[in-house]
Amino acid sequence: MDARRERLVLAAVSAGLALLVFLPVLGRGFVLSYDMVFAQRQSLIPDAVGLGSALPRSVPADAVIALATAVVPGDIVQKTILLLSLFVAAYGAARLVPTEQLGTRIVAGTGYAWTAYFAERLFIGHWPLLLTYACLPWIVRAALSLRRNEPRALARLILACAPAMLTPPGGVLAALTAIALAGPRKLGHTLGLAVVLNLPWLVPTLLHEGGTLSDPAGVAAFSARAESWGSAILSVLGLGGIWNGDVVPGSRGAPMAPVLILVTVAVALAGLRPLARKWGTPPARALLVLGVLGVVLAALATLPFGEPVLSWAMAHVPGAGLLRDAQKWVAWWALPVALGFALAVEAAAARLRTGAARGTLVAAAALFPLLTMPDLAWGGWGRLEAVRYPDDWNAVHRVLAEDDRPGDVVALPLSTFRSFAWNDHRTQLDPAPRALPETVLADDTLRVGGEEISGEDSRMDRVRAAKSPEDLSAAGIGWILVEHGTPGRVDPRLLTGAEPVWSGDWLTLYRTPGEPAVTGTRSSAPVVLANGVALGSIAAALLCLKLPVRTLSRRRNSLSRKE
Repeated sequence: MDARRERLVLAAVSAGLALLVFLPVLGRGFVLSYDMVFAQRQSLIPDAVGLGSALPRSVPADAVIALATAVVPGDIVQKTILLLSLFVAAYGAARLVPTEQLGTRIVAGTGYAWTAYFAERLFIGHWPLLLTYACLPWIVRAALSLRRNEPRALARLILACAPAMLTPPGGVLAALTAIALAGPRKLGHTLGLAVVLNLPWLVPTLLHEGGTLSDPAGVAAFSARAESWGSAILSVLGLGGIWNGDVVPGSRGAPMAPVLILVTVAVALAGLRPLARKWGTPPARALLVLGVLGVVLAALATLPFGEPVLSWAMAHVPGAGLLRDAQKWVAWWALPVALGFALAVEAAAARLRTGAARGTLVAAAALFPLLTMPDLAWGGWGRLEAVRYPDDWNAVHRVLAEDDRPGDVVALPLSTFRSFAWNDHRTQLDPAPRALPETVLADDTLRVGGEEISGEDSRMDRVRAAKSPEDLSAAGIGWILVEHGTPGRVDPRLLTGAEPVWSGDWLTLYRTPGEPAVTGTRSSAPVVLANGVALGSIAAALLCLKLPVRTLSRRRNSLSRKE
């Protein structure tokens, strides 16, 4: 089969996998699940670029979505991201595996895309991590090209990393992947690339007035969890183990699940030897070491002395909060497992005498992930559904957009998550900060089981202490948004004396009395500069790929002669 036809087949298989998961939610409306909140039109508010009072955990993702939804409706933006995340993951892994066999490529593609990591991060709504996961095979491919000194490899690596760096965890995952696979001789290139592309969130983090320390209680609350009778580290080896048991596919708790994980890992390790022969030992070893690092970080809190060490780091080391919810780092383990498993199957198939037997083995290996975790299909068997926002949200959006009153919005009841009947009582992040055109302060205190993890937005302390709408005005609040039909109590004292502006079945908007205090604002110049440098590097990479190779060579030769 020629290369073009092979790419078409791989694209068709990847598209089929994406549709198998997302076809039920492709109608108009939004998939709102835990942290995944999109709105029809997201505004470019200070928090979106890291200039608000909260830590820039979703920077520059919120700014990118705000710009995208200014052109395309938000539900279409969301569905495009979800479809592409699975398609690009499968297609990228299929293209990355070093083989001439189409079947081996399909095995690698399904083995990488159809995983517990993708399912659990999808169900919990961490769409930026899904994009990062999808980019990893392309980052590895570009980094290997840079290692071999191929033309334009650095430009391809920049473009492969760019979508992954929409949040701090994604930026770290992408950066260390590029650094490890490009090798020590290219450390200057990859380290510089990592810093430049991560500037949009690095700079706001360094300038954050509230500090970057996190509550040590988050270590135990967000540590990896066992999903069956096996241990937590066994679940992590199977690319699962997320802290929230409600988003774990039911098939992960099956009695045979731990056995299947051990078999998969054993087969994958056997396939790393042919990977080393085809890539060379150093890059294959780098991929394996990175994967092992991901497993260790993901399971660290469950290991002896791991929890005390992490708790100390949270309380004393700025930025250590990245290690909270550490299961996300097991994404590094997915590629050595997928590529090794595919190459081991190829080696086993080569020993079979008949073409029918070889084809059966390869087909079974390609279907293995789907058969062992069928509850990722069809929107997680109904877990995910496209729903529409009630008209109340559009009405409140119009009121706020047309009124030039200063002050931010506080969302009540004070709770990070909501549960509405119009979304079938699914747990979802409060949509107000992304659905409204003003800065919305929502409670960022997290409750995980019996644990309470303190929030990181210093302004919320004044809001929690408020006893009247006048106190809220003094804290810079100009509006009070009460969301109805969701658990939580609203202190009636906060509404006494506040002026109702709009009311519906699901929302009531109040205006606080008096003139809201003006909150301090930071200079936007460093953040604008950081974003400009990152965007400039991406634009330069695009330009480099568009320019003919001969043009670049002539320019380099001309510069050499002048010197």
